[in-house]
Amino acid sequence: MAAINDEYKDRLFSFIFGREENRKWTLELYNAINGSHYENPEDIKITTIEEVLYLGMHNDVSFMISDEMSLYEQQSTYNPNMPVRQLQYCGYLYEKYIKENKLNKYGSRLIQLPVPRLVVFYNGTTDEPDEKILRLSDSFPEGADTDIEVRVRMLNINFGRNQKLLDMCRPLMEYSWFVAEVRKNSKDMEIDKAVDLAVSKMPKDYILKPFLESHEAEVKGMMLTEYDEAETMNMFKEEGRQEGRQEGSYNTLVSLVKKNLLSIKDAAGQAGMSEDAFRKKMAAN
Repeated sequence: MAAINDEYKDRLFSFIFGREENRKWTLELYNAINGSHYENPEDIKITTIEEVLYLGMHNDVSFMISDEMSLYEQQSTYNPNMPVRQLQYCGYLYEKYIKENKLNKYGSRLIQLPVPRLVVFYNGTTDEPDEKILRLSDSFPEGADTDIEVRVRMLNINFGRNQKLLDMCRPLMEYSWFVAEVRKNSKDMEIDKAVDLAVSKMPKDYILKPFLESHEAEVKGMMLTEYDEAETMNMFKEEGRQEGRQEGSYNTLVSLVKKNLLSIKDAAGQAGMSEDAFRKKMAAN
């Protein structure tokens, strides 16, 4: 399983909702989130950032539809810093949009940009409300008169939560069921066996079942990576409280990254750094 863990770094959420061949599921998720009724998956243009080397940046799922730019992130550990991360992703995607459409941001004519829709899908083990808004301004000194605000809608998609939303998007409901089943099974067995059991127990009429069966190795690798990240960060935080150390210790985060127990993306977030800054500091040491 270690080799699989090294090879696959995507999240299962991205694997399901961020692939070109699965745009019908992406569209169904978009409609459920926004109360819209688009029917043609071809209307979606996937724009997910795929590891921009010079920026050290990648996101989970992003796409364009009509005049909107949606950025979706999945989190198995609560992260209050998603607004600044989403702001960074938006900056890159807007720059790319401007270049692709040959817009002149230095001209006297106002350019038109797609409306950002920022969502975090949370399925961690700590209790969080069905929905909450994360704001960039919460990172500024209290009472600061800020010229920038970013709002991120965080939705709790653990199985049994946000039932109306899950009912409106069957792939999301099935994903939520699968993650919950793997989590339950993993209490008594290794992750790879927990995944096997969850897939075998998945109802035959679930539309994700053939997809998960045909990508068995990838699914196991991604679930192992996410499980290790969540469990390791929880353990790290608890040890930090017991030893009186500050959470997010840079050296510990680097150690977790090198052991393939934490992605650079999440390590940088825990350290309060950009992915590019984290990579550069890690390379310099």
